[in-house]
Amino acid sequence: MKDDMTNKPESYWKEKLTPEQYHILREQGTESPYKNEYYLNKAEGMYTCGACEHPLFSSDTKFESGSGWPSFYDPVNRENVELIEDNAHGMSRTEVRCKNCGSHLGHVFNDGPTPTGQRYCINSCSLKFKAKEN
Repeated sequence: MKDDMTNKPESYWKEKLTPEQYHILREQGTESPYKNEYYLNKAEGMYTCGACEHPLFSSDTKFESGSGWPSFYDPVNRENVELIEDNAHGMSRTEVRCKNCGSHLGHVFNDGPTPTGQRYCINSCSLKFKAKEN
């Protein structure tokens, strides 16, 4: 397990992340749908936090939601994510953050497939993918 990075100063993240990553991960931004790195990725492996590389989602739980963003029906461990009420932009949603570093990942909705009924709609820019080694 990675070290707790929730207390790192924003200057640390500005140096570590690209401007787009910083906007999405640290300022709760959103990338464009359908034109992002992992939306169509079908390789087997682990999706980690784009900021701290904490394990978040397995390719085993990834599914095609039609939303334009990578979607998962469950995190690899629910203790690795934090869910926060988000009422910004006139909508009531649940934000998903990395529990290890506090970075914004995306949102979770109750319209996903079985077995959980959840759709974790996550920005590709908030993730790093580590392919499964054969």
